[in-house]
Parts: sequence; structure tokens; C-alpha cells
Amino acid sequence: MKKIAVFALSMLGAIGIWGHEGNHYEQSDFFKTMREGDKAAILMVHFGTTHADTKAQTIDRLNAGVGEQFPGVELREAYTSRIVIKRLKDRGMIKLNPSEVLQQLREEGYTHVLVQPSTVIDGVEMEALHRDVGEAVASFKDIRVGTPLLYSPHDYERVIETLTVGYDETVAYVWVGHGTYDAATAQYAMLDYMLKSKGHANCFVGTIEGYPGYEEVLSRLKASGLSKVMLVPFMFVAGEHAKNDIAGEWKERLQEAGFVVDVDRRGLGECPGIQDIYIDHLRHAALHRKIDIMEKKKIYEQTGEKLSD
Repeated sequence: MKKIAVFALSMLGAIGIWGHEGNHYEQSDFFKTMREGDKAAILMVHFGTTHADTKAQTIDRLNAGVGEQFPGVELREAYTSRIVIKRLKDRGMIKLNPSEVLQQLREEGYTHVLVQPSTVIDGVEMEALHRDVGEAVASFKDIRVGTPLLYSPHDYERVIETLTVGYDETVAYVWVGHGTYDAATAQYAMLDYMLKSKGHANCFVGTIEGYPGYEEVLSRLKASGLSKVMLVPFMFVAGEHAKNDIAGEWKERLQEAGFVVDVDRRGLGECPGIQDIYIDHLRHAALHRKIDIMEKKKIYEQTGEKLSD
């Protein structure tokens, strides 16, 4: 397995891998650190869904894409939503959470694990995942976590370039994300700001459970002078929220406000370009080790200088 994995990474290096900006990472080939008897696995972590139709187009496709890019490496998946896990269990379908899969991998003798989430922002889901990994880190020789869809400014640029292809300037496109209750909701405002800075004045970002909310979006739509609206789920899986909140409540309220509204019912995970970003993040994790903030502080303390880019 090790030879296959190393070959896969050498091919990835030949393709060219963009690294996150700044001095937060150092080059470290995950597979080249393996020794005789070591075993590597990739763990794909998804929020999860009970909708089989969108699962096939998003979660399953991304998993398959990762399998193609890392041939010969064991591939597992985990769901983070305990509600989804419970509902699926009631239907006789068993899904494990990240901690359970990591425990399973440890018991099966795996020593190296790459973890890649399909999370959209660096919010509470990522915080929970890092805690799960932190509790398991002593059980493995190397375990690394890839970044969510939106992490660096470059990620935002790639997402915007990918999703705005073919957009009609006479239509207002509203990207509706799940949102979050904490400071991470600012990432949606950053996305909205970057859309405008890239010249997409007809694109707006809103959230169901955060900021910007429906009222903020409505106010800006009225000010835009555009009468046609396309609601776009800004979620990896177009599941419960997309079908009930976006295609239901948001569409109805905007129609009542006088707009002509249509809904793009696809999740982000259905877009090949978005899948590529996640896979690139996994590639980056396979070739770079993130430098812990406390490691950097020790260097600053000793040298009195920051690490150079």
C-alpha cells in the first residue's frame, strides 16, 4: 500500500498543488514518513444527509473523486450530525461519527490518517472535528486535517470564479448558506464583500441562521433594482434546509415582496469545480504539516522574529 500511496502523491506533485498563504505550513510528505508495516487511510467527514438523491450527487461523488486521486489508499467516511445519524439508524442505516471511525481505524492497525471535511466554513463543525482528532492524535503516528471549502482568500476567489460562470447580469443571485451563531458567520460577509470586489454586483450572500440574514438580503435586493432572483443553496448538500427554508420560506417571502423567484436546487457538492477545491485541500494536507501556534511562539521567543514566508 505504501508504494501505491507514494506514487499517488508523486503524481499529485506533478500536477501542481497550491499551498495556503503565509507561514503556517511546512513541507512534509505524509506518505514518505511511513515505514514498513505502517498503514494509511483517508477519512472523509461530512455533516451528512437523510436525502438519498442529493447524497449520491454530492457526498458519494466527492468520496469517489478522492478515491480516484489516491488509488490504493483505504477510504472511510464519517457523519458529524448526530440528528442525521439517528434518523438513518431508525431506517436501518448505520453511519459512524468521526471519533468512532478513528477508533475503528486504530483497532485495525492504521498508523497514518488524512482527514478531509466537506465543511463549507471554518466554524463550529470544524471546531468539533479538531476536538475529535485531538483526542485521537496519540493513537496514530501522523494524523492531519484538511481545511474547509472557504479557508484562505484564494479559496474564496476560486469559489467565486467557479460559481459565477454564465451568470446573467439582469438576475440577482442569492447564495444562501446555513449560517452560524458565532463569530465564524463573518466568513459569509467576507464572501459577499469579495463578490462585490470581483465585480459581481448582482450577487448577494445570506444565511438562514446567521448574518447576513433574510432582512439584510431583502434590503439590498430592493436597492439593486433587479426584479428577478435566483436562490442558490450555498451548502455542500442541498438537503433539508435547501428544500424547506430556501425553496420554501425564502422563495415565498421574496415572491410576496414582488420578486420573480427561481431556485437552483443543486448543492455545492454537485459542482465539479467545488469538488476539485476539496481535493486540492486534501492534497495540500498530504504534502504539508501545519505548524501549531505554540510551536511558532517558541520560535518567536527564541529568535525575536517571525517566520518568513
